[in-house]
Amino acid sequence: MSSAGTTTSMRALPMSLVTGAAAGVVAGLPLGIIMQLRDADPKMMPGVQMIEQVGDLISDPSTGLGWLVHLFNSALFGAVFVLLLSRWLTQRGPAMILGLLYGAAWWVVGALWIMPEWLGMDAMVFEIGANQWWSLAGHLIYGLLLAVGYLMGRAQLSRA
Repeated sequence: MSSAGTTTSMRALPMSLVTGAAAGVVAGLPLGIIMQLRDADPKMMPGVQMIEQVGDLISDPSTGLGWLVHLFNSALFGAVFVLLLSRWLTQRGPAMILGLLYGAAWWVVGALWIMPEWLGMDAMVFEIGANQWWSLAGHLIYGLLLAVGYLMGRAQLSRA
């Protein structure tokens, strides 16, 4: 038999995940703008913007598809953030630190490893140049805004 606290907790989980996903989309906007403004590696893909490369993960380089894939990933990774770390996302300071670490982790795993590997750019795996530093800045902003957005969304839900 489950206790009332467990039942409430089980009902709260889907709303927490939705809040994390929504915070992820909002937090993904600045990173997407950075990718929209930055050109990809001119040696490998002249005239292609970074956001277009994100679209290339599932089709051909495309700005619109790049934004869709990026925002989907932003929502998914926002929900994962909450699923993995929600017990520590109760106070602003620790949540913001976790958000920054989470953003940095996705920079290493996503931008430096998975994306270049998936696109067949083996020479770019874990390669750090000007675009990668911009990407790090964007991922740190993502993580910070994700944590703050989640805290704000959770506070709004608790008032409802």
